[in-house]
Order: sequence, then structure tokens, then C-alpha cells
Amino acid sequence: MSAGAPGASRTVATPFRSLLSLALPIVGVNVGMMLMGAVDTIMVGRVSPEALAAVALGNLYAFAVAMFGVGILLALDPILSQAHGAGERDAFAVGVQRGVVMALVLAVPISAAMLLAEPLLRLARQPAEVLPLAGTYCRVLIPGMLPFLLYNVGRQTLQVLHRVGPVLWTILIANLVNVGLNKWLIFGGAGVPPLGVAGSAWATAISRVFMVLLLVWLARRELLPLLRPIRHPLLVAAPFRTMLRIGVPIAFQLEIEMAAFSIVGLLMGMFGTVQVAGHQVALNLASLTFMVPMGVGMAASVQVGQAVGRNDLAAARAGTRAALMLGSGFMVTTAVLFTLLPMTIAGWYTNAADVRAFAAMLLPVAGIFQVFDGVQVVCVGVLRGLGDTHAPMLINLGGFGVLGVGTSLWLAYRTSLGPIGLWWGLVVGLAAVATVLVWRVRTLLRRPLQRV
Repeated sequence: MSAGAPGASRTVATPFRSLLSLALPIVGVNVGMMLMGAVDTIMVGRVSPEALAAVALGNLYAFAVAMFGVGILLALDPILSQAHGAGERDAFAVGVQRGVVMALVLAVPISAAMLLAEPLLRLARQPAEVLPLAGTYCRVLIPGMLPFLLYNVGRQTLQVLHRVGPVLWTILIANLVNVGLNKWLIFGGAGVPPLGVAGSAWATAISRVFMVLLLVWLARRELLPLLRPIRHPLLVAAPFRTMLRIGVPIAFQLEIEMAAFSIVGLLMGMFGTVQVAGHQVALNLASLTFMVPMGVGMAASVQVGQAVGRNDLAAARAGTRAALMLGSGFMVTTAVLFTLLPMTIAGWYTNAADVRAFAAMLLPVAGIFQVFDGVQVVCVGVLRGLGDTHAPMLINLGGFGVLGVGTSLWLAYRTSLGPIGLWWGLVVGLAAVATVLVWRVRTLLRRPLQRV
């Protein structure tokens, strides 16, 4: 379809409305995914400090491992979106089936990595008293890893089809199931002894099995025709190489960003307990607000990918403009709140005056960096829809891994800023990443669109 076709003008005329209709449910799903890990940590905290630390540490490790697989599966965004935009139903269906095969394959190394949690955490010099419990938590999570990957395949498929309702209902119900299972398995009852940390992990693993089954049932009209019959070109090697070519850079990009924030967290620990606690308060708030532009970026990936499939450059540009305005506009609003009401907002998390005061010092800095964070995550979504994933990986490596962390170290230890300097380093890194990514998006949208 050319840029001047009727379908293109309709797409350009309503970019905000169509983007919002897809992005808002995605935001809800993202928040729901965060809540599952938070519930595990909160509920097991009633057992003992060691149990709390073990689940927090195990969750951190398991999330990092699982997100590498999820990152590779994000290759489905451009593949499915472009096929759907081009009206290629058979190509779309076989793409979904290849996503299922890829999830099955990825579950093997991911499960193996979960078995290595305890020795690897020991090498990272984590507290010896919590390592056995953290290792147990990760091992028990293994049965839920494949369902988690399959859920993401279903989620991405339905996002492309603009049928996010079943995904949202699934994560909401799964959270309720997870709460109930946590209460039962952690503390025991109905013939089950108190399982503590292992009970928390079993609750999450069972909830993930429930998630994929419920999603398939709720969206059976959409998913079942795509899953059967098995398409004969399913196991051709070349499309899987394409998935890896697109997906592996996405996975590394996610890991680089998580690593940068983890390093800053570890460095903050060198300044004391109050600083770590304040850092966690501010980071949690920034993470929650980040879910909105992240959802916008995921929606933009779908819309831009569909525009590529239609060869509709005008729609790709309009969708990109709408996504950047929505994502950055929301983050500017929250930045103003973080700057004007830092003590009030920090007080939602803690009554400790010193922790509250330090968090309040960080929140205005968080307000600045999250504006850039919102811009960069939307740009990454747009580039993913275009099939461009290598450049964002390299940009993140340079911006986060080198410039951001390097500036954090220099400001924290070579200037009077101290621990606040760690966050100003994040501002520098994110500003650089956002600037270069905007330039990359502008450059690619001046060229003819190309399918992956």
C-alpha cells in the first residue's frame, strides 16, 4: 500500500487514538507482571529476613535470565506485525508457530541457567547465609519458565491483532491466584506444611502454568486457528536465523540496561543502608512510571511494523510522532510531580525520616532521567517495528555501559556529589542514548521502508 492510499490516510488521521487503545492495556499487563514478583517478596518477608533477602535475590537473578529469552522472542514484534500489515495470514500463522518452537528451545538453556543460580551468586559474593535459599527459589521456578515464554508468544501475537483484553484479564487473574497460592504454600495449610521460600517459588511457577492455559482459553478464537494445523515450512532454518539475528541484540540490549541500573545499586550500597533504601524507593517509583512509555513503545513497535508491512511510510511517521509525544509527555508530567512533591511522594514508601529525605533528594534527578528514559524506550519500540535491533544494542552499550556508568563513578567518587552523583551519571547516559536513538529513528524514517 502506498503512502497516499485510503488505508494510510485513515491510519495517519487517528494515530493517538489507535496507539492509546493498544498501549493502555499493555501498560496494565506490564504493571501486572511487576506485581507478581513484588507479591512473592512482600509475602515471604513475613517468614524471616533471610527468606526476604533470598527471594529478592532469586527474583533478581531469575528475571535477568528469563528476560534474555523474552528479548529473543521480541523478534516476533516486527516479524508478526509486518506479516499482519501485509495481509499475509499464512506467514503470520507460521511466524506464531515458530515463536512457540523458539520458546521450547530457549526453555532448555534458561532452565540450565536457573540450576546454576547458587554457584553464580556465590561468585558474585552475595551473602552466604541466603545463597541456599536463593538457589532453592530459582530451582523451583524452573517448571514455570517454559509457560512464561509461551505466555509471551501469545501476548505478542494478540498485541499485533489488537486483542490485548485477554492478556490483561489473564495477568489480573493470575495475580490473584499467585496471592492465594503464596499464602497457602508459604505458610502451610490444608495438609501442606509451611514451605517458606520454596512455597513462594512454587506459587509463581504454578501461576505461570495457569497464565498460559488461561490465555489460550480466553483467546482461543484467535490463537487456536494459528496454532493448528502445523504449517509445513515450520522448521526451515533460515527464518529461525532471522529471529535470532533480530532477537539476540534485543536480549543483550535489555541485559545491558538492567546491568547498568544493577551496578549503580551495588555502588550505592557502598555509601550505607540509608542510601540503598532511598535508592530503592526512588527507583521503584521511576520503574512504575516507566511502565507507561514502555507500553507506548511496545504499541509503537506493533503499529510501525504493520505500517512497514503495508509499505505505508506516512503511517510509520505518524505513529512514531504520536508515540514520542505520548511517552515523553507522560514522563514530563511525572517529572514535574517528582520535582515539586518529592517529600510527599517518598513518604508513601517509608516513615523513616533519613530514608525519606534521601529519596526526596533523588526524585528530582529521577524526574529528569525518566524523561530521557521515556524517549529512548519509545524509540527502541519504533526501531524494533522497523526491524532495526543491532543499532539500539550498540547505542545502549555505549550510553549505559560506558558513558553512564563511567560518569556515575566519576561524579560519585571524584566530586562532592557523592551518592547523588550516581544518579546524575544515569541522566548523562540516558540523555546520550535518547539523543542518538532519536537521530537513528529520524534517519530510517527518511528512507524507503524495508521488511525483515
